[in-house]
Amino acid sequence: MTRTGRKSWRQWTPAVVAAGAVGAAALVAPFSANAAVDLPDKTAAEVLALVQEKDADAFYGTVEQSSNLGLPDLSALGGAAGGMSPGGSGTTGGTTNDDGGEPSPASAALELITGSHTAQVFVNGPHQARLQVLDPLEERNVIRNGDDLWYYNSDENEAFHATLEDHEKPDGATSAPNDVAAHFLEKIDPSTEVTVGSDRMVAGRAVYDLVLTPRSTETLVSSVRIAVDGETGLPLGVTVAAAGSTDPAFSSTFTEINYEEPSAELFAFTPPEGAAVTEVDPGDHKAEHQREHQREHTDKEAAEKPTVVGEGWDAVVVVPAGQQEIPAELMQLSTAVDGGQLLSTALVNVLITDDGRILAGSVTVERLQAVASGQ
Repeated sequence: MTRTGRKSWRQWTPAVVAAGAVGAAALVAPFSANAAVDLPDKTAAEVLALVQEKDADAFYGTVEQSSNLGLPDLSALGGAAGGMSPGGSGTTGGTTNDDGGEPSPASAALELITGSHTAQVFVNGPHQARLQVLDPLEERNVIRNGDDLWYYNSDENEAFHATLEDHEKPDGATSAPNDVAAHFLEKIDPSTEVTVGSDRMVAGRAVYDLVLTPRSTETLVSSVRIAVDGETGLPLGVTVAAAGSTDPAFSSTFTEINYEEPSAELFAFTPPEGAAVTEVDPGDHKAEHQREHQREHTDKEAAEKPTVVGEGWDAVVVVPAGQQEIPAELMQLSTAVDGGQLLSTALVNVLITDDGRILAGSVTVERLQAVASGQ
């Protein structure tokens, strides 16, 4: 059956973004200890240039992702939908969907960053991409085919469809490996040591081992290693190690990759028989965007905006009180510290202060507390 407008764009987009984030992360990989490789010598600057000049617009493959963030398997929290304001005890309407009892998008996002996942990834240029997250009891698909965007969950037999608008189709939006690598590469500044390690093999491809090592003593990140395909320049791998640990906090393995154009049939999605289909009206989204823009314009003098304190690895995002709801799943995992509640993972700390502010960064709790107190 088909339903129209049951959920707004904003209500279902987080689930798509969550799956898409996993797809982007799945296009990065750790380094295998196979036979020695001897690529032509390159400096760190030359490897960075190779990434910028990458020559791979079409590819497909199988990936394996695992996370060791120090969080439990959050799939068990799927029923704890809803948000919780700092200091509050009840749910808000921010993260539950219209059906009330289903897992929230926040729950889906949290579950996808814990445990292990297998995915199939297909990319053909900037406007065709498919991600299939394959878990034991369900399959989640995100399909982009030109202007069409689909999200499908086999466990619920539920699909969402939207027609993208021009402003929602930035160039390179589906170039996931480069986008993910850029997240770390943009942190390169005098606070980062950039070196090239030993050549390796990833998914049967010879790669350069680009190593980013923060010089900061307050970051939770020990190092970031980016595997760069020695022939195409495509980033095939990222592993992130946390300070004080020898095991990767996040690891995703591209076990197979093929630089051929995927079949066009992979991007022509039709919901299975009996699936509940929600048509998301971009006109509603546009109208909602216009209303929000008008509200922002009206209140811009009084509105408080998030700020960033510090730079590079020491950067802390500060969200003013009342500007962001905290998912109940996160509040359940927080612990009391001086000045508020702390959600701590191997790579990110989040401090919810007693006065309702939210401070987050890949930094120590002491750094967050210092920023919170204005030191």
